[in-house]
Amino acid sequence: MADANISIQVINETETDLQRTLEVNRPVKIAIISVLGVMITLSNIAVVMVITSAVSGWSRNSRYFLLSLTGADSAFGLLIMPLNLCVSFMKEYNEGPDPFCHVVAFFNATIYSTCMYTLATISLERYVAVFYPLKYSTLLTRKRALLLISFAWIFPPVLLVPISVPAGIIEVSFSRASLVCNPMYSSNVSYSLALTCLIFFPCSAIMTFCNLRLWIAAKRQRLKLRKHSWGGGYRPKVALRVLVPVMTVYFACWTPCMVIMLYNAISGSGVPEWIEFIAVWLPTSNGFLNCIFYFWINHSFRKKFHVLLQRLCLGLCPGADTDSGCVNSAESSMAPGWNSNYSLHERFSSVSSNCTLLTLMTTETNIREPEPA
Repeated sequence: MADANISIQVINETETDLQRTLEVNRPVKIAIISVLGVMITLSNIAVVMVITSAVSGWSRNSRYFLLSLTGADSAFGLLIMPLNLCVSFMKEYNEGPDPFCHVVAFFNATIYSTCMYTLATISLERYVAVFYPLKYSTLLTRKRALLLISFAWIFPPVLLVPISVPAGIIEVSFSRASLVCNPMYSSNVSYSLALTCLIFFPCSAIMTFCNLRLWIAAKRQRLKLRKHSWGGGYRPKVALRVLVPVMTVYFACWTPCMVIMLYNAISGSGVPEWIEFIAVWLPTSNGFLNCIFYFWINHSFRKKFHVLLQRLCLGLCPGADTDSGCVNSAESSMAPGWNSNYSLHERFSSVSSNCTLLTLMTTETNIREPEPA
């Protein structure tokens, strides 16, 4: 009996120490989440400013898909982070799971899933544009592009609606380690495994297949250009420089979260505090990194952003044009002679890589196809 009391006392002291540690680390975590939310929001606002204007080298469908990605990424900073921080403050006075936490967990899972589906549709659009350039307009019409985008936004909520039901098929609780309303995946292993099989694995497979094929094609064309000394292989270098970081960042951000989800579902156990925090919030950082790899790497995007920023500065300070020469720089950046050369040059580094390999792949396709008799 005495040994049992000692064991209970040790367990209680351990739990008290854990709770104390969680409370000490909570301000640091809140600061990290807040800074990340501001970075995601500001970067995606800049992206929306540029995408809504004309950018050379971007097709209409590409802009639709990228606007969808921007919307999903913006939801991380405008919806996911405020909701979870709100719950973290409310939990000071309301312990245990509640209906609001179920709703927050539903929004968390929905936005995460929509982002993955959107990244997969972008890869699919890029694949069709590069490998089927002559059939692109018939294979991926405007209607089909909008249907793909609609599917990426509608299917996840339908699939994840059981999470929003307080007395549903899966339990939800607030995690003090990650400051997030998380489903307890071990409470329904079958449903948890079904989510990974319908969301993460299909999206990852599509992205890996499409980007791997694009990477192989870019590398092959680079070797051909190097062999024949045609321009130093600039266009394939652009594709190689974009494709590898995109896939690396995707798997680096999403795999830890999925691994912990599967581990929790199968074993019913948790992971150390900071490992859980980093793994849960890594996918949201993908919303900021997407702005870098899908937008900021593109020279035409940066140039357009600089022009819009100069116009905004001139609108706020009209008298600054004579001192700083902003008007002259903006006008020179939009001059007809510069614009024609720049537009031709930036076709090779389109954000969706459509123009990176399109010309080369079209030529190769024409060579392969026999001429009609």
